[in-house]
Amino acid sequence: MRVAIVGATGAVGHELMGVLEKSSLKFDELLLFASPRSAGHLLTFRGQELTVQVTPEGAIDADVILASAGGAISKEKAPAWVAGGAVVIDNSSAFRYDPEVPLVVPEVNGEAALHHRGIIANPNCTTAVAVLAVAPIHREYGVRRMIVSTYQATSGAGQKGMDELLEQTHMVLHGQEAGHKVFSHPIPFNVIPHIDAFQDNGYTKEEMKVVWETRKIMGDDSLKISCTAVRIPTLRTHSEAITLELERPATPDAVRELLSRSGGVEVRDDPGGQVYPMPLTASGKYDVEVGRIRESLVFDGGIDLFVAGDQLLKGAALNAVQIAEYLQEHGALREKQRA
Repeated sequence: MRVAIVGATGAVGHELMGVLEKSSLKFDELLLFASPRSAGHLLTFRGQELTVQVTPEGAIDADVILASAGGAISKEKAPAWVAGGAVVIDNSSAFRYDPEVPLVVPEVNGEAALHHRGIIANPNCTTAVAVLAVAPIHREYGVRRMIVSTYQATSGAGQKGMDELLEQTHMVLHGQEAGHKVFSHPIPFNVIPHIDAFQDNGYTKEEMKVVWETRKIMGDDSLKISCTAVRIPTLRTHSEAITLELERPATPDAVRELLSRSGGVEVRDDPGGQVYPMPLTASGKYDVEVGRIRESLVFDGGIDLFVAGDQLLKGAALNAVQIAEYLQEHGALREKQRA
């Protein structure tokens, strides 16, 4: 069984290797691919040094390809990878809205992965963090309206986003004026209510991704969702304040109990003890933290909550590997015949 990572030297690529180190996925060989400028780099996996290869033009001789090299690469090359017999789990936005491609968070709609036609899409990191908390509530009580405000780390823009935060913060602390290349404004000691391109309706594409993808993953196009996405000066872990209007009233205690039994969720909800979700505690953690669970003051019987999830893990690398694990556990991942 061969697994390949395309985009191995990027931020998500590094996380993919770390997750695979601990994964229950059974495979014999890991292949690493990236752009020509990264070819020849040596990366260590399970005590062995692996050489990064240039992503080929055609098929890759692997059974599973974890793709995290950007939408343009996936759009161009994934069909050839599938034609070569691989299952492609794609971390870009290239296929998320294709009705023929399942968009999967295993704890929520893992069965959708079993009906793929060669490609399975990973959701946007913000969506993945949100649906782990919201989907169990939707199943139990029915979500009618969902209002989300996000607090998104600079790693959402990749390694270059984190580098800009560190470099520009250093400049400000040494009396220099901060510049910006990755973000639309300087990020140190600032928050920027602008992620991705603005759409005709006044929302950004990042905000609309939460709308489109939540509906697809939860299988409910009737959900009314509004999102405001904000970039904040942290390195990793996205946080979100979520307000839910429910079809059937819920109490905070009932929601806490429900979420404590839900996969991929850790309830951290003791305001008196100053315990609640934060990037500081959620970073590097597989589960998404959920807390500040309380009655809505706007919607009768509604719920307010706060979530924090490491978007490089559950929002990207971890979710992709979990999809592969799900396929293997259900007998839907088989080694190709090789000469």
